[in-house]
Amino acid sequence: MRTYIDLSWYLELKAKLTMSKTRDNLKGAFAGESQANRRYIAFAEKADKEGFQQIARLFRAAAEAETVHAINHLKAMGEIKSTRDNLQTALSGETFEFQKMYPGYLDTARQENDKQAAWSFDVANKVEQIHANLYAKAIQAQEVRKDLPNAGYYVCGVCGNTVEVSPPEICPICGAPKNKFIKVA
Repeated sequence: MRTYIDLSWYLELKAKLTMSKTRDNLKGAFAGESQANRRYIAFAEKADKEGFQQIARLFRAAAEAETVHAINHLKAMGEIKSTRDNLQTALSGETFEFQKMYPGYLDTARQENDKQAAWSFDVANKVEQIHANLYAKAIQAQEVRKDLPNAGYYVCGVCGNTVEVSPPEICPICGAPKNKFIKVA
């Protein structure tokens, strides 16, 4: 007589462990592709300034491809959800950044007397709080199943300050003039 041994728990555990490694790989790939996108955009801007327009186009094309890869990885992780869930995720991320991450980074940069890094962390910290407030406002609109009022968004090209309706004459975060603000379509 044969004895049946239930190995389903083993197969389930093996699948979870495999999926866990795959998920870690997806997270790493998402981070890498996202960073490559931003890096290539910066490289394109530099190539433009140096007069290499076709090289700048190449960097922008590669940056767009990296965005496609990053979004595919994000979808594979199941991290694109409802607008409400996505807003909550964004709010949580921004809140973590301005409450915990950037204050620590800023302290370290100041202790090490790295003025450029300290400035970068300081303005990012201030802007992340603005983003959190904008996401909180969007969540309130979602609670009553409405979209936000139709308004333009403008981003300061120096510090990233994000404002609604129209840009200020002078950026309150970094002091940049109004013409440094970029309208977001």
